[in-house]
Amino acid sequence: MAATVTLEPAGRCCWDEPVSILVSGLAPGQPVTLRTSLRDEKGELFRAHARYHADAGGELDLTRAPALGGSFAGLEPMGLIWALEAEKPFWKLVKRDVQTPFTVELDVLGGHEPHAGRLLGRARHERGFLAPGVRREPVRAGRVRATLFLPPGPGPFPGIVDIFGVGFGLMEYRASLLAGKGFAVMALAYHNYEDLPKSIKNLHLEYFEEAMNYLRNHPQVKGPGVGLLGNSKGGELCVAMAAFLKGITAAVTINGSVASVMGTLHYKGETLPPLGVNLNALKITEDGLADLVDVLNNSLEGPNQKSFIPVERAESTFLFLVGQDDHNWKSEFYANEASKRLQAHNKEKPQIICYPGTGHYIEPPYFPMCQASLHTMFGGPVIWGGEPRAHAMAQVDAWKQLQIFFHKHLGREKGIVPSKL
Repeated sequence: MAATVTLEPAGRCCWDEPVSILVSGLAPGQPVTLRTSLRDEKGELFRAHARYHADAGGELDLTRAPALGGSFAGLEPMGLIWALEAEKPFWKLVKRDVQTPFTVELDVLGGHEPHAGRLLGRARHERGFLAPGVRREPVRAGRVRATLFLPPGPGPFPGIVDIFGVGFGLMEYRASLLAGKGFAVMALAYHNYEDLPKSIKNLHLEYFEEAMNYLRNHPQVKGPGVGLLGNSKGGELCVAMAAFLKGITAAVTINGSVASVMGTLHYKGETLPPLGVNLNALKITEDGLADLVDVLNNSLEGPNQKSFIPVERAESTFLFLVGQDDHNWKSEFYANEASKRLQAHNKEKPQIICYPGTGHYIEPPYFPMCQASLHTMFGGPVIWGGEPRAHAMAQVDAWKQLQIFFHKHLGREKGIVPSKL
């Protein structure tokens, strides 16, 4: 019996958009296995599968049918995407070229894994990173190395600087997706890219100031202030920019530190030394992976206080998005200490949203959770934390929350713009 696979939207959509999956032409109650696969830009294979039963009418609608097991269980309409897992150990799904989509192959097999039978149906689904009309502009202005994404339409648009963590160079996929929601977003590189420094041993906020001023002065960017978005080290840099630089209205940090980590921050004669580390606090899991969560010294004690970013100087409003199972560092502690410091200086209390069961890498929706991978600075595999389903749900909510926050504080009254390809 041949099955028909119907996807909605058909053919293609943006990566952060849900897709509905309907299989018809099955026998009533027929057991089937659905299997997805994706090859990344390096050719590495990601797979997921789940077992189902067709309904009495011979249909399988993933919005109504719970998975009986496999890569996940329960009612998870997008589980076949967020549960994708790399065959190669310690491998993270990354999108370098946002001008091409990822292609997901969906197979319907008779029976249940591991004894699934013949192929009953197949579909291909492209998940892209540029919504229709979004413009991509490389930026090589002075020292600044970046890419600006502009929404369709005449503008001007609220502006956001987007900064990733250590080791990634110039990453564009979050900025390109966010531009589809009505923001002018500049993905900013700060090391390990073209002629920028290779290391983060010394970072000068004047570089970030130059980038921010480029965005503020762009004719398609609505002023007077701009927003900042960063994760991990990028989140730390957003806090430092808000503390030292002018013209920032709103800042979102995703599992960021509020102390200088792994390098010295400089700005106009002021320096923040890196937080000390205690390698004796390093833990090794049963699988032989490093757990770094306790390695950094307490930024409230002794000489380590000099590394704490003077967040109380900031004039911006903050949103801290926190994974409570972050094993890279103590993100919840940092968010709470920043809140205490701001309120002690009569500044606006930041918004803090904590996600249980959520690890370090909170990505746009439906990116598979990265449980462990090679750490650029540590030089070996480390665990990032997180439980796959909880992490996936957190990514959907965090993406919605940061858009609401930026729309509110950057002065654009329109709601979230849906992106369809």
